[in-house]
Amino acid sequence: MPAIRPQHLMSLADLSVGQIRFLLEHSRALKVAAKPLLGPRLKQFPPPVPFPSQNSLALMSIALLFSKRSTRTRVSAETATTLLGGRALFLGREDIQLGVNESVEDTTKVLSSMCQGIFARVGDHSEIEEMAKHATVPVINALSSLWHPTQTLADVMTLHEHSALFPPAPAFPRGPNDASKLQPLRPLTVTWVGDSSNVLHDLLVTLPRLGHKMRIATPSAPMYQCPTPVWDKVKELGCDKDIWWGSDPREAVHGADVVVTDTWISMGQEAEKEQRLKDFKGYQVTEALCKEGGANPNWKFLHCLPRKPYEVNDEVFYGPRSLVFPEAENRKWTIMALFDLLYGRWSIPELPEQVVSKTGPIEDAAL
Repeated sequence: MPAIRPQHLMSLADLSVGQIRFLLEHSRALKVAAKPLLGPRLKQFPPPVPFPSQNSLALMSIALLFSKRSTRTRVSAETATTLLGGRALFLGREDIQLGVNESVEDTTKVLSSMCQGIFARVGDHSEIEEMAKHATVPVINALSSLWHPTQTLADVMTLHEHSALFPPAPAFPRGPNDASKLQPLRPLTVTWVGDSSNVLHDLLVTLPRLGHKMRIATPSAPMYQCPTPVWDKVKELGCDKDIWWGSDPREAVHGADVVVTDTWISMGQEAEKEQRLKDFKGYQVTEALCKEGGANPNWKFLHCLPRKPYEVNDEVFYGPRSLVFPEAENRKWTIMALFDLLYGRWSIPELPEQVVSKTGPIEDAAL
């Protein structure tokens, strides 16, 4: 009998719309079930009650293979693994032989024999593709040069949880268990102002398939344009027809419901800082930029963090438009859902496709 091959996740482009929807719903359900158990253990409260996925990683060890610094991704992965009953092993670049005197292939084979999943934050995307090639356990991309799937899951979950901020609000009920389900979200215009980064790339292959439109502004120099492998995937999935791309941030924010940016200087690009700051002059997200460009009056703001003030000013970042801290928290719940399904169950089911209205909310076709 041939060995069962694990399912890996390199990008959300690897998943169908139904699988993405299932992940989002599962993330919300885990959040609602687990979060109340994590408060203060006061005497007047009963002991925590286990939730359905609490032991899905029992006796399992998950390798967190990180060659880059991390706050949200690392803390999310470690705490999610604990909640699922497993143990996370943080393996930084100074901790193991990888890259010193051991190859990616050899390291991956060893980790596959001792751990039940690999969550890898790497440099060049080819590194994680090499891991997936040799792994006999599921490999999830925690970040690579091209893709950042777990960030996009958190972004989309956050927008659904705040759907009431984007009128017209959905007019139909979800049933008696609304709290544990994501609220439906009307089609949005999401604007990206900044570099063509790994965060943007997963948004490009996800948001249009969920019924949203994207408007992108990056500097016109070739180094800031979408890499060919990413744009080929965008076109293969039919997402390009719902994407506008230019170099004027004011034009990009026209009609925006959500404005998103990211670091202008990624890890490894520090030597380019002076040139990049010149190239991104005028790209700082501010109230003035969005008003001049004609963003929707109630536009909201996302940023994956960490943030620098030249990317977005304090008025927006700490103001009522900002959803950045709920967005950061949702990294935990979406990573928890991925770990539960891919490491614990080796599959991501599908929810039925949605019927997308051009003027109303995205509705369920068969729920």
